[in-house]
Amino acid sequence: QVHLVESGGGSVQAGGSLRLSCAASISPGRGYCMGWFRQAPGKEREGVAGISTTEHTTYYADSVKGRFTISHDNTKNTLSLQMDSLKPEDTGMYYCAAKLYISSCRYWNSYTDWGQGTQVSVSS
Repeated sequence: QVHLVESGGGSVQAGGSLRLSCAASISPGRGYCMGWFRQAPGKEREGVAGISTTEHTTYYADSVKGRFTISHDNTKNTLSLQMDSLKPEDTGMYYCAAKLYISSCRYWNSYTDWGQGTQVSVSS
């Protein structure tokens, strides 16, 4: 089981930036999909960005393409999400997640390990 701890959330104005980090206790000898998800009050949790720790292929929700950048540092076992040009609709609780890599990190389903979440609030 992967232990995940998010940090870096906060409150910013629209157009601002935040960088989220996630410390992940993944095995260095195995491949994983790592992802960021978010959930606004009263709404379903949605996938935001994903990455393969071996191939470093990235995937983004259409709503954040061009604004968010996901990255993973294999040496430090840290997952990051650089969020630029933030919009009020980006507000929510952000979670990092992990699952063993099989063939693709394209899909948001089947993530098995989750962090506790970090709050992101974007005001207009």
